[in-house]
Formats: sequence, C-alpha cells, structure tokens
Amino acid sequence: MTGCCCTWASKPLRVSELTSLRVDSIQIGPHSQLQCLGKGRKHRVIPLQKNTVKLLTAWISELPTAPEGPLFPTSTGTPLTRAAVGKLVARHTATATAHCPSLSGKNITPHTLRHTCAMTLLHTGIDTASIALWLGHATIQTTQAYLHADLELKRRTLERVPTIDERPPARYQASDALIAFLTNR
Repeated sequence: MTGCCCTWASKPLRVSELTSLRVDSIQIGPHSQLQCLGKGRKHRVIPLQKNTVKLLTAWISELPTAPEGPLFPTSTGTPLTRAAVGKLVARHTATATAHCPSLSGKNITPHTLRHTCAMTLLHTGIDTASIALWLGHATIQTTQAYLHADLELKRRTLERVPTIDERPPARYQASDALIAFLTNR
C-alpha cells in the first residue's frame, strides 16, 4: 500500500474521479492516457504507465463493449459508489495486514492511498509543484499540507542544517548612544 504506482491507474485519483471513469475515458496507443473530470469540474488528462496500460487493456477486454459504460462497474453494470470503493480498500487492507502486521489498527481509506502516493513522491525528491499537478490540486498551498504532516522530512531537513558550535552566543552590547537615547525617554 505504500507505493504510489499501485494507486488508481498510476495516478492518485480522487474516489469521485475513479468512480466516474467510463470505458471511453481511456485512450490506448503510443501516448496512452486517461481523461477524467476532477474536482471543481476540471478536466484532467493523465498519462499512463506501460504496466497500467497492460492491466487496463486486459480489464477492458472483460467488460461489455459499451464505450460509455463505467470503467469499474458493479455486478449490475452501474458505476461503483464511494462506499463500494471504501469497502474494497477495507477488504484488501485486511488481507494485506496478514502480510504486514503494522497495518493492524490503522484506518486505511482511499484518501490514505492518495496521501501515501503524495508522500512517496515527496520522499523521492519530487517538488511540490509537480506533486500538485499530479494530484490535481488547484493550488500548491493545498499540497503544502503534506509537508506539514511529514516528520521524516522535517528530520532530514534538520540533519542538513549545519551544527552550531557549543559556545554560548555572544551577548548583545548596546552602544552608548542607544543607552543614552533610552535613558532620556
């Protein structure tokens, strides 16, 4: 669950973006991409990695041939709901906990996966402007919240700060002119 390539279509989509995808949202070719309607009705075009294209191609071949149909349908053919995605994440978290006990007791949600992807990008040195584009944030300030939440990043930053020698700092000595000015006030 910690790798960002496993999140929705190699792109940490919001659940609403994921559930609104249709079969014709995917364009397979030399420059495979996904089109989605993001937050605030903003259209996003997302490039896809080759491994994602391979998985989606296999997935689409199992779906009915209706291009306007949901990319991730329920058993009745309707689009997945937010709640259904949440249940799928909970089910797979329970399975993953057997192999990774540290997940036990943690509240893993679809947004947790999105946040984890952003943090993984941040830890690899990707700048916040690029992460904001990747996540579909309207402003970089939204992405800055990830920086405030990351204790490990703060530790690494602190390690880069040069150490101050052990001597106490020199004590400030006010000039005679300043003392005279303050005395006469």
